Amino acid sequence: MTAIPADQSAEIAPAEPDGIWARYPYSGRVVLVTGGGSGIGRAVARAFLSQGATVAVAGRRAEPLAGTVEGHQNSSIHVADMSTPEGVERVVAEVVETHGRIDVVVANAGLSLPGTIEDLDADSWTRMRSINLDGLILLARAAVPALRATKGVLLATSSIASLGGDWNQTGYNATKAAVNALVECMALDLGRDGIRVNAVAPGFIATRQTRDRLDDPEFWDALNDRLGVPRAGKPEDIARAALFLCSPDASYITGAVLPVDGGITASCGTPRPRT
Repeated sequence: MTAIPADQSAEIAPAEPDGIWARYPYSGRVVLVTGGGSGIGRAVARAFLSQGATVAVAGRRAEPLAGTVEGHQNSSIHVADMSTPEGVERVVAEVVETHGRIDVVVANAGLSLPGTIEDLDADSWTRMRSINLDGLILLARAAVPALRATKGVLLATSSIASLGGDWNQTGYNATKAAVNALVECMALDLGRDGIRVNAVAPGFIATRQTRDRLDDPEFWDALNDRLGVPRAGKPEDIARAALFLCSPDASYITGAVLPVDGGITASCGTPRPRT
C-alpha cells in the first residue's frame, strides 16, 4: 500500500494562490462567498481577492472568516447561519449596503453526514437538506435582485457525489443531486435577465476535514485507482474553476455542472490495471 504524500493531505490555502494563474477582470466586482472560513470556500475567496475583486465572506464563525480575508481591505465578513431565511436575507442586505452591489455569488456552504437509508433519521436529513439545498434556495432568492442589476453570476458548489451513488452517503448524494437540478432550472429561468447559473462538482479534495481519510493508505490506494491525475485535489483546483465559470470567458456557459475531480467520473468504475 502507498500512503498519500503528507503535503497533499494538508489544507492548501496560502495567503496568495500558488502557481501561475490566469488573470480575469474582477477589479471593481463584488463577490459573496458563503462557507468562506475554510477549505474550498477559503481558497475561492482568496482567489477572487488575488484577482482584484471585493470579497464578502459569510459563515457561522467570525474568526475563520477574518483569517480568510486577513490583509485585504477590499473585503468584509458576515456572521450568520446561512441555512435560515433571516441569516441569508441579512447577509445579502449587508453586502449590498456595504459594497453597493453584488456581481458574483458563490454558494459554497455544505455538510456531509455519512449513513445508509436506515441511518438517515429526520435530524440528519434536515441538517443536510437545510444547508446543502434549502440554503442555496434561500440565497438564490435573496440575491437574484442584486444579480439582475449587475447581470451577475451564481455559482453553486455541488459534488461528484451528485452524479451517482456512493456507499454510506445516501442523504448527502440526494441533496447534491437536487442542487444540480436546481442549478439547471435557475439557469433557464434567469438567463433572460442576464444571470448565469452554474455549479462546480469537486471530487475528493484535500482539506483538514479529509486529512484522516487521505492519511489512510488503504483509502488512498482505492481512491488512486479511480484517478486519472494521480494526486488528491487541492482547494485551489476548485478556485481556478470558479474564477473561470464566473468570468466573461464563460459568458456562454450556463446550467453546467463541471466536475473537477482528477478524472474520477471519466471512469466506469473498473480498477486501474496493475503493472
